[in-house]
Amino acid sequence: MLKVVNRVLLGLLGLGLFALGGGVLLGGLDLQRRWDFGMPGWWPFRGPDDVVLGTEGRTRWRAEGWWWPTVIAVLVVLLVLLLWWLLAQRRHRLGSVLVRSGDGAAARLDGRALEDVIEAEARDLDGVARAHVRLTGRSTAPAARVRLVLEPHADPARTLGRLSGETLAHTRESADLGSLPSKVRLEEVRHHARRAD
Repeated sequence: MLKVVNRVLLGLLGLGLFALGGGVLLGGLDLQRRWDFGMPGWWPFRGPDDVVLGTEGRTRWRAEGWWWPTVIAVLVVLLVLLLWWLLAQRRHRLGSVLVRSGDGAAARLDGRALEDVIEAEARDLDGVARAHVRLTGRSTAPAARVRLVLEPHADPARTLGRLSGETLAHTRESADLGSLPSKVRLEEVRHHARRAD
């Protein structure tokens, strides 16, 4: 749903900016006169000497008591909507995973509990200092984001292979998931330099 909303909003914003920019360009290059066509009566940019917002447009409502509260309210609403949209871009943690049992019924497994199990198994791998797992997606099609902090002696390729072949495979089998798409980020433990006196 978020992808659809993003695409619609970006499409409408792009279309509006394209129309506004095209209209300003038509007026700025004086294309109406050169190509002999007219613009609607309400269109403000009629020639190269026109401005986006003239003196009358800027000062028309200043004396009215409702003007500044309305401007501030609209700006606050826009700010709140933009902040909501920005926060909605973050991938939310999956609350539960739908697990199919052998008798045809379905059960819900707590997402955080499953994350904790995957983290514990990943920390047991040789060379892993810390592990952090976040489940995203839908309850019927979860995906995992895994961050492993490796010790200096760890072999990243071997650790990644064991994570995929053992830890995540065990999670797929135990939760009876057809697939568990995963993004894995590997980092190295940072050691501070010691000062010798």
